[in-house]
Amino acid sequence: MATRIRLKSQQRKEENKKARPYAKAKYIRMSPSKVAIVLDKIRGQKAEMAVAILENMAESAAVECLKVLKSAIANAENNKGMNASNLFVAECYAGAGPVLKRIAYRAKGRADRILKRTSHITIVLDEVVGG
Repeated sequence: MATRIRLKSQQRKEENKKARPYAKAKYIRMSPSKVAIVLDKIRGQKAEMAVAILENMAESAAVECLKVLKSAIANAENNKGMNASNLFVAECYAGAGPVLKRIAYRAKGRADRILKRTSHITIVLDEVVGG
């Protein structure tokens, strides 16, 4: 019985996810761990507040996250007909993209590997209930 309840809630979650506006940025040349630090600051915030936070952040990841957030807000307004003042950041995460592998040459003919990481940034918005 618990399995059916779990499956039913997952289906409901998937249906709701399709209705929510979102935006993705793929293959951003930045480590996902550095992007995640920035995204932790805006998770759960109202969309307008999240924009203000990202505009005043010193981290370089904030610029990319701001682009994705503004895109998600535009998607909500133009595609879903939602009001920007009623939106909040429901989900935001950075997944790992492909890793570019490079070589740093060392002494005595040896070499070290340099990993240049990329990330996929996803921001999902939702409307405030009763707003």
